[in-house]
Formats: sequence, C-alpha cells, structure tokens
Amino acid sequence: MSRARVARRIAAGAAFGGGGIGLLGAAAVGLLLAEVQLAKRSVGGDSSRPPGADGQYGRGVADVHAPLRLALLGDSTAAGQGVRRAGQTPGALIAQGLAAVAERPVTLRNVALPGAQSDDLDRQVTLLLANSTAVPDVCVIMIGANDVTHRMPATTSVRHLAAAVRRLRTAGAEVVVGTCPDLGSVEHVYQPLRWLARRVSRQLAAAQTIGVVEQGGRTVSLGDLLGPEFASNPRELFGPDNYHPSAEGYATAAMAVLPTVCAALALWPEEERPDVSRDEGFLPVARAAAAAAAEGGTEVTAAMPTGPRGPWALLKRRRRRRIETPEQESVAR
Repeated sequence: MSRARVARRIAAGAAFGGGGIGLLGAAAVGLLLAEVQLAKRSVGGDSSRPPGADGQYGRGVADVHAPLRLALLGDSTAAGQGVRRAGQTPGALIAQGLAAVAERPVTLRNVALPGAQSDDLDRQVTLLLANSTAVPDVCVIMIGANDVTHRMPATTSVRHLAAAVRRLRTAGAEVVVGTCPDLGSVEHVYQPLRWLARRVSRQLAAAQTIGVVEQGGRTVSLGDLLGPEFASNPRELFGPDNYHPSAEGYATAAMAVLPTVCAALALWPEEERPDVSRDEGFLPVARAAAAAAAEGGTEVTAAMPTGPRGPWALLKRRRRRRIETPEQESVAR
C-alpha cells in the first residue's frame, strides 16, 4: 500500500471516529516492544525542566506596532528540553527570527509540556485561548514522537491534533505544525526497531499533514529534526541524553519552521508561487503529505477546496533562513 493511501486511511479514520487503523501489524508489536527496552538502556532520560523563554523579543526593531503574538504548543521538543539557556529553545529562536523579518517585536508564550501526547493539546489550547483579547497571531505545534513511543492509535493522534488546529483557526490564529520527527534516526535505536520507527514516524507525519491542512493549517516536515542531518552528525545535533536536540539541533529545526511561520503571516507573499526547479507544485493532499514526510523541511498548505482526487495542496521546499542563536532579551511574566 502506498504511503499516500496509508496516510489517507489514517486521516479518514480520525475524521470519522475510527480507531482500528494501527501503524503496525500485530505480529510486529512484540518485537518492537523488546527492541524499545534495549534502546531505553542507551537513550538517556532528561528530567530537567526546559528553560523558561516566555517574553518579548526583537527589542531593537522599530516599535511602532503592537508586538506579534507567537505561541508554541506540543511536547518536549517544542518546550526546548535538553538545552540550558532560554535563547537556545525553538520558541526563542523562532521569535527572534520572526521579529527580524517582521521588523516588530514578538511576544512569546510557550505552553508545551515535556512528555505530552496529542491528547494534551486540548488543555494547551484552552490555556492559550483563556484570554480572548490575547489570541496568538501564529501558533507553532510540535507533536507526535510520544504518540509513537506510547503506541497511541494514529487515528486518535490525528483526531486530537486536527481538533486543536480547528479551535486555534476558529479563534483567528494562524497555525504551523511541525510533524512527527523521524525516530528512526536516534543513534541508539537499532535494527529492526530503527526501520519500524522510521516507517511509523513517517506514516504519522503524513496523516498529521492531511488532518492539519484540512483544518486550514500548514505543516513543516521535521524529518530534519531527527532526520538525515542528525543521523550523519549525532554528536553535534543531539543533546547529552542522545535523544533531544542540542542547541545546534534546535537551531536546525527553527530554521526549517521559520519561513513557513513568516509565510502564514503574509510576510513573504512573493514566495507563495511554486518553484518548478525545486520540484514544488500542486498535488492531491495525500500525495503531498507522503512526499513531505520523506523530506524534512518541506511545507504543505491547502491550495484549493477540491480536485479530481479530493482536496489539493501546495508542496513547497522553502529556503531556510539562518537564525543567530539569541539570548532571551526580556521576560514579561
């Protein structure tokens, strides 16, 4: 079965309440669990709290407009687990980059929770929308890794994510989702778990993309977060626990997400046209989702209501914007 078809089945199951579509066959579960136990002996656990990075960024830019409001939701990756300084977290990096592009201050609020699965997004969205006068302009969600490691059904995972995106979009926020990273690239995950983890991660990432795009959000494949660059250079891009990204790893992820955040806020409207030389273009959403899951840093956004094969999407391979690692500029608690 093609990746696009699997992703479409999972997303359809999420939309219509199905829960029986699993990411793995039953015969593989026992082997996978045994390999997980072996991997846990080598992959360290980091129980420290991520550094708090909430506050205002871009104090040096023109302050003639009210600050843009940026929010991060999700799991330990969104929270910045594994680094020691606030300025090294993905929220701070994206906020600093967005302030530079928009030429206005950016206020960051991060409600991500280490260890969170997609079913925690409802609580996180409720926190963000509690004050109706301070709805974020743009939200970045990074979620999915814990869904895989805790074997949450893919349909359940996508259902929770799609509901979160729908609530945020209804409230008026733009939404960018960093899809499930490639867990097959963690250094101490061995075969056959490595192959299974990669397959499951990509299936979930593709299904997440379909669910998000159908609710009016955009996705960026975070295969690069634990993908080829990490696999080829784990000592630099993984943190001390060999699982969460290092400061350099978070900078790599933030560079992949920032262009899409800026595009969602119409800061780079001229780049909305597909670049044929970069294999960009319009595809049925399931095919676009499958292609994005296989290549980190690839964006998918809705293109038109429907087409001969259902909803269509625009597949973009945006050029990354280098982000200088900042220190937190000020904190507004």
